Parts: sequence; structure tokens; C-alpha cells
Amino acid sequence: MNENLNKYAENYTAQESETLRKIARECYEKHTDSSMLAGFYQGRVLSLLAQMIQPKVVLEIGTYLGYSALCFAEGLAAGGKVITLDVNAETQTAAKSFVEKSEYQDRIEFRLGNATEIIPALNEIFDLVFIDADKENYSNYYHLVFGKLRSGGFIIADNVLWSGKVL
Repeated sequence: MNENLNKYAENYTAQESETLRKIARECYEKHTDSSMLAGFYQGRVLSLLAQMIQPKVVLEIGTYLGYSALCFAEGLAAGGKVITLDVNAETQTAAKSFVEKSEYQDRIEFRLGNATEIIPALNEIFDLVFIDADKENYSNYYHLVFGKLRSGGFIIADNVLWSGKVL
């Protein structure tokens, strides 16, 4: 984004929590794949969408460091939860450590393994699904979750435009 747009967004966007700032800081300091982090602006959009939808159950495919899961948790309906799936034990462990220090620790559930195997075993009906994992399986994830989405629910697929290319 250009400098003027950055200033505008900073002036009119809700600030991220201290936990989200810590995740971003650790990501940029300790991880070589920082482009995988949702980041401030995208995180604020995800949080805003969740606040507008007020989902009871969110499915996130691709946890990474837990940034977007925490953003979704900010907008959950009373008693709602986020179920987040990832195949990488190392990053999921890091995500758990951040979530455990947040106010949403009892509202985010972690599942480790291949999402194409986990999703069919899930019994929940989802209000919101966020697909942000291995790009070659986006179509598979879409088809697996579609029948588990409530009528009027939302599916968001991240990174469908990647470096100017349509994935």
C-alpha cells in the first residue's frame, strides 16, 4: 500500500490486541515464512467480518501461528468457538502458546493433521470457514466443507491472488 493509504488505514482501523502484536513480532523475528501471517490489515478485516457475522462456529483450515484464529475469536457469538486445523506440529504448538495467554483460550480448539482427513470427521455445522492452507487443496477443502456450512454461511479463501497470479 502507498504511504497515504497506510496512514488512512492506521487512523481509522481498530488496533490489534497485545497478543496479536506479539505473534506478529515473533513471526518477523523468528520465522522465515512471515508472508504466511495474516498481519494487521487482513486481521482487522477478518475480525470485522466475524463481528458482523457473529458466528457460533468457525472452521479455519491452516493455523500457522494462530493470528487469524484470534481475529475470528474477537467476533464470535456468545458460546461460539473456532476450530483450527493444521498439519504442522511446530507452528501449531507456537499458536497454542499464544492462544493460551489470550482471553480466547477456551474458545479456540486445535486439531493437528491433514485437513482432508479431519474435515469429514467433524460433526459441527459452520457459520464461517476460512481456507488458508496448502493452495493445491483449496478445491478439495471447499467441497469437503460445503455440506457442513449452514445455509447463509460464509466461505473465505485466502490468497486466491498470489503475486499477481490467480491460483
